[in-house]
Amino acid sequence: MKKFALLLTVVLTLSLALTACGPKATEAPVIETAAPVVTEAPAAEPFRVAVVMPSAINDLAFSQSMYDALLRIQEEMGGPDNFEIVYSENMFVVDDAAAAIRDYASQGFNLVIAHGSQYGSSLQEIAPDFPETSFAWGTTVDTFGQPNIFAYEAASQEGGYVNGVLAATLSQTGTIGVVGPIETGDAKLYVDGFMAGVAATNPSITVNVNYIGSFSDVALASEAASTHLSAGADVLTGTAQMVVGAIGKAEEAGALWFGTQSNQSSLAPSIVVASQVYHWEVALREMIALIKAGTLGGQSFVANLENGGEVIEFNPDYAISDEAKALAESTIKGIVDGTITITLP
Repeated sequence: MKKFALLLTVVLTLSLALTACGPKATEAPVIETAAPVVTEAPAAEPFRVAVVMPSAINDLAFSQSMYDALLRIQEEMGGPDNFEIVYSENMFVVDDAAAAIRDYASQGFNLVIAHGSQYGSSLQEIAPDFPETSFAWGTTVDTFGQPNIFAYEAASQEGGYVNGVLAATLSQTGTIGVVGPIETGDAKLYVDGFMAGVAATNPSITVNVNYIGSFSDVALASEAASTHLSAGADVLTGTAQMVVGAIGKAEEAGALWFGTQSNQSSLAPSIVVASQVYHWEVALREMIALIKAGTLGGQSFVANLENGGEVIEFNPDYAISDEAKALAESTIKGIVDGTITITLP
């Protein structure tokens, strides 16, 4: 018995020893790994545009037409983070405008717009100094042969013609007055187109034209409008930022007004019939695409009724007849499809 007890003790001791030395199976092994490194892609730089304008961004005429177009492009491209706009307004002194253009170019803007035909000679001198910057100017088709200058113009005779057709249809006195700025560029095209539209509709109507020699002199525009009204005009039109004075006189006399460049209905809702509105984004989209692809200039663009660069906008507060509106729309269609040929005086 003593031997058996001793043998049992030895067996139990060995069993416990082997168990103590065996592998543990209580937990899975833990493998430590380094935390992943997250790298953010650098934010894309915005497309940067600077524009120099001869008048205010809210002039309801030439300068506002460009500013509004840039805002529409900014919205299309996702806001200021993607499309940056800076501007210098009321740059009617050409030397001041030239200094602003040069300053913007030195700041590395992708596109510098000189919005005014009076800035052409300055741009011709400045652009060669900044070969990596794109410039644009209007209204013209002349790029001066420079590889980094775009040009743009409005076929304003088209909307002028439509306005002229309507003016001839609505005039009761048979006398219409035109207040022009300087006889050049889109201003002259508009006036000539307007006169052509009147003549094609009713050649017996008298159209009196007065170029005041200024884009910005509101007082002279007011005087010219008063002269036309005294001569019996019951319909007026005009172009450039100085027309606010003429529109005021037309409203006082109850004469109708046809606008161009921007929608001028808000100035006198009771007498503005329609406005030819420039949509420069038609040209801007093409310029931006070319710049991004590496073409910095050397091309010109035209805004017209066919490509949507010009739009006839009717004043909802003026009760134009269905017949007159239908006539305007058929005239637009005829210009676009080529069945109407505009013969300028």
